[in-house]
Amino acid sequence: QVQLVESGGGLVQPGGSLRLSCVFSGSAFDLYNMYWYRQAPGKQRDMVAVTTIGGGTNYANSVKGRFTISRDNAKTSVYLQMNSLKPEDTAVYYCHARRLAPGYWGQGTQVTVSS
Repeated sequence: QVQLVESGGGLVQPGGSLRLSCVFSGSAFDLYNMYWYRQAPGKQRDMVAVTTIGGGTNYANSVKGRFTISRDNAKTSVYLQMNSLKPEDTAVYYCHARRLAPGYWGQGTQVTVSS
């Protein structure tokens, strides 16, 4: 069974940076497209970024130029480097692994951007 464990969330001031990590276990990591999603209170869960098994990446318009997703197949991990953080980036961030629907979810890590 696939397990995903996120870490790296916390409280940061506007303009600051955080790096989220997600460790994957239980299957062949290099066969999965890996995503970061986020969900703010009272809102739907939205995709933030994806890194594919072919090495491609894609981002939500709201984070382009500020966030960078990367994966390390040797460490079976995916990362989200978040720079120039804004209050509207405040949310629970979830790691998602998908080879076939519905995929697997981590437990989430809280990111709060506030002064």
